[in-house]
Amino acid sequence: MSEPTGIDTLLERVRGGYRRIEPDAAYEAAEAGAALLVDIRYAALRERDGVIPGALVIERNELEWRLDPQGSHRLPEATGHDLRVVVVCNEGYASSLAAESLHRLGLYRATDLIGGFQAWRAAGLPVTAA
Repeated sequence: MSEPTGIDTLLERVRGGYRRIEPDAAYEAAEAGAALLVDIRYAALRERDGVIPGALVIERNELEWRLDPQGSHRLPEATGHDLRVVVVCNEGYASSLAAESLHRLGLYRATDLIGGFQAWRAAGLPVTAA
C-alpha cells in the first residue's frame, strides 16, 4: 500500500493533467459557444452570491451522471466526449477534482476555472441573482 497523498499534492497532480482557464478566457469561450460553463456550487452559495448567466447548474454529486455522453442520465448538453466543459466551484479547488473525474469519463477537453466563481465575480464578469 502506498503512502497517503495530501490534498495539496493531489491537486497539483490532477491539475498537471490538463490546462486550467482564467475567468476572462472562460467568459469569451462561453460567449462564443466554444465552452459549456458548469456551476457545481451547492444551492446556498448560489443563493448567497448569485449565478453566472448561461451556466448550467449541476451540483457536484450529479456531475458525472449528467455529463457522461454515454450515460442514461445525461443532459441534452452532453453531446460528446469532445465537449469543452469548464467546471466552476466557489474558489477553484473542488472544480479541479471534478474536471479530473470528467477526464476519466473521456471528456478530454474538460477543465476548471482558476479561482472559481469568486475570481469570476472579482473580474467583473456577469453575475445575476439566483
